[in-house]
Amino acid sequence: MSTRRSDSTVQEADSQNVVSATEAQNNFGRVLARAMAGGTVYITKHDRPAAAVVSIDRYHDLAGTDDPDLVELEREFDVRLAHMQSDKAAAAFDALFRMGSEDLGRAAVRGARRKRD
Repeated sequence: MSTRRSDSTVQEADSQNVVSATEAQNNFGRVLARAMAGGTVYITKHDRPAAAVVSIDRYHDLAGTDDPDLVELEREFDVRLAHMQSDKAAAAFDALFRMGSEDLGRAAVRGARRKRD
């Protein structure tokens, strides 16, 4: 978001929903309560907009995300963990820690090229 747009957004906001960073730090409970009530609380630093606090519902509306599927996340975690604990992964880590700096550098370059392609 550009600064110009942020400035105008804050200027249009209800003055009760604009707080300085110091006030937000010292009274975060009140800032959070305002945001949870459905409003957006703008936090300024040196009189310029720096951040906004919104309720989780408002965040999901803005971000277009739903609650995470915990079953799917757990499945993905289990798959990755099993992969990291395989004999092949253990051998790769052993080889990695035995490498000299030049070999390690070459391996890093190969890995970066693979990601780029």
